[in-house]
Amino acid sequence: MNDHVIIQLEHITKRFAADHNILDDLCLDIHENEFITLLGPSGCGKTTTLRIIGGFETPNEGRVLFDGKDITSLPPYKRELNTVFQKYALFPHLNVEENIAFGLKIKGKSRDYIRDKIRYALKLVNMDGLEKRMPDQLSGGQQQRIAIARAIVNEPKVLLLDEPLGALDLKLRQDMQYELIRLKNELGITFVYVTHDQEEALTMSDTVVVMNQGYIQQMGTPEMIYNEPENAFVADFVGDSNIMDGLFIHDELVEIFGAKFPCVDKGFGVNKPVDVVIRPEDIDLLKPGEGSIDGVVTHIIFKGVHYEMEVTTPNGYEWLVHSTDMFPVGTKVSIHVDPFDIQIMNKPQSEDEEALGVDE
Repeated sequence: MNDHVIIQLEHITKRFAADHNILDDLCLDIHENEFITLLGPSGCGKTTTLRIIGGFETPNEGRVLFDGKDITSLPPYKRELNTVFQKYALFPHLNVEENIAFGLKIKGKSRDYIRDKIRYALKLVNMDGLEKRMPDQLSGGQQQRIAIARAIVNEPKVLLLDEPLGALDLKLRQDMQYELIRLKNELGITFVYVTHDQEEALTMSDTVVVMNQGYIQQMGTPEMIYNEPENAFVADFVGDSNIMDGLFIHDELVEIFGAKFPCVDKGFGVNKPVDVVIRPEDIDLLKPGEGSIDGVVTHIIFKGVHYEMEVTTPNGYEWLVHSTDMFPVGTKVSIHVDPFDIQIMNKPQSEDEEALGVDE
């Protein structure tokens, strides 16, 4: 990724009904050679954003700039980008090489140029030797690779990917994640990726944009999004979280369910209601009385790399805990959390603020 901004979305608003904005005054800069992921639940506006970048939708308000030029009204085929959809959209009556060559033939490229490009693209996606296969003779993963090959032979500056791995099984999806990272690094092009899968977003991206209700909730590196969520929606959507009501007593001290927890946050006032986020893997279970609040293990599941437990405290709250140590159901424990692992957030003051993810 470099500092050059290749795509700018300026104050984009899109509505499909008079009273309902799918996107509401959205602004976003996408840098050259960046792998940026739009992440969020169904209906959050991420696919609409991608379609506006690709030229398949036109915003009601705002502009799309590509290298500083206004392309808001430009049709998709005139934009220096290609799109890979979840439905691979391969031509069923054309074989692999004919599918890949389709866009190049439309552009009037020579036969030798097309042949060299096909060979290069198939090698990139590890599909050499399958030129004559028909789409129905390919697995889902192979079809996806051909769809990507068809897009990259056109040498787009930007590749748009709309949930391209959604139809694949888990192992294949993980393999393709590594392939896409490799392709992005080898090709040096910008990837704009849409998914509702948080693991995909955290695994592949340079930048993650978390969206909800047509707004950007938070934007940053995967580490920042996971470790420093700016509001309860991001904390809840990206990874597992314990999200609780707290009382910020004063700087570096918060009360949760009547128990005092040292923290590192400052500037939230005195005796102010706040939201508190604690990740399950950041909770240590000690002997009763040794932590900040006591409880009882009420549920346990073995997850392979860790145990997932629920610890119920006297107020009835069930704390989600991930640990490599196993505590049987019925064990009395005490919850300890390092101050650095406690995230304090302002409570939203209104429904609008809740949608926007506003932090004062």
